[in-house]
Amino acid sequence: MPVQAVSAGAILFRDTRGRREYLLLKSRPGDWEFPKGGVEGEEELQQTAIREVREEAGIGDFRLLDGFRRDYDYVFQAGGKTIHKTVHLFVARSFEASAELSSEHRDLQWRDYEQAINTITQDGPRDILREAHEFLDELDETE
Repeated sequence: MPVQAVSAGAILFRDTRGRREYLLLKSRPGDWEFPKGGVEGEEELQQTAIREVREEAGIGDFRLLDGFRRDYDYVFQAGGKTIHKTVHLFVARSFEASAELSSEHRDLQWRDYEQAINTITQDGPRDILREAHEFLDELDETE
């Protein structure tokens, strides 16, 4: 019976010189991903996402946007156990131009959409980035 694990995080973007860029973090195993991590205690998913952006990217001035939450899941082995992890991703606008690398990651990069899609190494996050990008394009059209 797999152990159930729940994580939350954010697809963090910034607008730089009229172009939208997304923050990607390179994990220790080498996957490029978004800031995310496990739910602690009685945290709500949005609280976890906010804490993880602060911890993993060193960004404090950002805002989660209403109306977007997508999930993906995967199974992996750790410590002799099978773990089924569900990850909940929100979209967040960063008001800071730079991020700080945490000890949990090897690298971080702000990438435009095409670069980000081609950099992300897992299908679930890549598919959700496509949806987030479309969501943001639609928001831009209504502003």
